[in-house]
Amino acid sequence: MNTLQVGDALPEFTSIDQNENTLSSEDIIGKKSIVFFYPRANTPGCTVEACNLRDNYKALQDKGYQLFGVSADSPKKQKSFAEKYALPFLLIADEDKTVIHAFGVWGPKKFQGREYDGIHRTTFLIDEKGTIEKVIRKVKTKDHAAQILEED
Repeated sequence: MNTLQVGDALPEFTSIDQNENTLSSEDIIGKKSIVFFYPRANTPGCTVEACNLRDNYKALQDKGYQLFGVSADSPKKQKSFAEKYALPFLLIADEDKTVIHAFGVWGPKKFQGREYDGIHRTTFLIDEKGTIEKVIRKVKTKDHAAQILEED
């Protein structure tokens, strides 16, 4: 797994969001951004993380951030997730894992003694020029916004 590091440039990508609108790296450049990767919509940990970011969305916006969540779920599943929990930010439906691989967050994982490949819960803070400013690898799902705000 070759995860992006602080100082790396935002990789070029094109994908779709939960509304099936095209979204690319060009949409991220020009404003401070948070791109957070999560394993699967509507699972307990991912729901807690997304709701924590939702509940602190205004504070993140006040710091100048736009926010994008990314998983390999379909647009339909992402839309359902966003609507069910009133998520105010875009969710990228990266079914072919283009964005996931570009950021280097796909790789071997262990859970309950089982090994498999999956998405590593990772968050990237990106500056206006498209440079990675911070990488949060040990995401605390219940307090993720606080982690981001203290990292800022």
